[in-house]
Amino acid sequence: MKLCPNFKTLETNYLFADIAHRVNAYQAAHPDAPVIRLGIGDVTLPLAPMVVEALREASAEQGVKETFHGYGDEQGYGFLQSAIVDYYASRGVALAQNEVFISDGAKSDLGNILDIFSKDNTVLIPDPVYPVYVDTNRMDGRPIVFADANEGNGFLPLPDPAVHADIIYICSPNNPTGAAYDRAGLQAWVDYALEHEAVILYDAAYECFITDPSLPRSIFELPGAKQCAIEFCSFSKMAGFTGTRCGYTVVPEALANGEARRMWLRRQTTKFNGVPYIVQRGAEAVFTEQGQREIHEALAYYQQNAAVLANTLTELGIWYTGGKNSPYLWLKCPNGMESWAFFDYLLENANLVGTPGAGFGRNGANFFRLTAFGDQAKTAEAAGRLRRLLG
Repeated sequence: MKLCPNFKTLETNYLFADIAHRVNAYQAAHPDAPVIRLGIGDVTLPLAPMVVEALREASAEQGVKETFHGYGDEQGYGFLQSAIVDYYASRGVALAQNEVFISDGAKSDLGNILDIFSKDNTVLIPDPVYPVYVDTNRMDGRPIVFADANEGNGFLPLPDPAVHADIIYICSPNNPTGAAYDRAGLQAWVDYALEHEAVILYDAAYECFITDPSLPRSIFELPGAKQCAIEFCSFSKMAGFTGTRCGYTVVPEALANGEARRMWLRRQTTKFNGVPYIVQRGAEAVFTEQGQREIHEALAYYQQNAAVLANTLTELGIWYTGGKNSPYLWLKCPNGMESWAFFDYLLENANLVGTPGAGFGRNGANFFRLTAFGDQAKTAEAAGRLRRLLG
């Protein structure tokens, strides 16, 4: 028996495990410290009433022989696939139902999709970036090159014609930076992928936070994207499903003459037994008229938090991206401070927890991520603490 040597190339601990360890140690030493967490991107509001009612009804169905559901189709129930197709159609994007695959979340699919690609492919990943993109490819041993995301380009790098890649990761609005591509920027990546015969793995987990109508919410809004892209999305941030688990992946028939879609279907039917019927009924309720109203009330709550934090950073004269079309704010650490040092400084002097940018890559070493997914009163209190400490 031999263990996979690629795991030795990973950091010992996942970023958020390191943060939890430090915060727990601090609270053990300071049990009365009123710590406010603006670090991990977990939601804090409950599920929408329409979703809860759908979950209840589906649970009751499972207790009746005539309406009981056992194994479902691995690619998802038709009722949820159809609702997602209609959701895209409302924004001018036409999808076929068999191009939509239901999963237990975007994070899972972003790693699992690699099963259909050769390990010889070169992967292009922005730096800084969501760690899962890098780690899942390192586990497989693929060569990785990085796109330089930095303050100068607003953390929205454009393709370098001199660099060749086969698999390209794009997240917009971005985690961790909150920056979102405009149509021209995203089209540049589509054109690059078509020219290099590459595939874009497009993470749209935060598309629901985009309020600027000029910004694309799906890569399939761009000409040529169906020939070169796979899109991943999630109900986690859209509808608070972080603990309920549901997402979806769109693999167009036009990609690789349909072979990519067929391979993904084969992979899912082999390694995945599908998302529970009850959960899919809850996800379906998100797309009802009432469900949309309710989830947008929750999104507005988080958007207000983002505005409070953004206004605070503006008042303090701190450079940042995100906040307006994203639940994340990516700020430049004051006085050139390194991000882990700034983490400790905030925790010890203001009892605030954020996420050090160094955990997202080399270019994040002097940056810091705050999240708007907290309680409004605590977010307002956190903003006040930032003003007192950094003002």
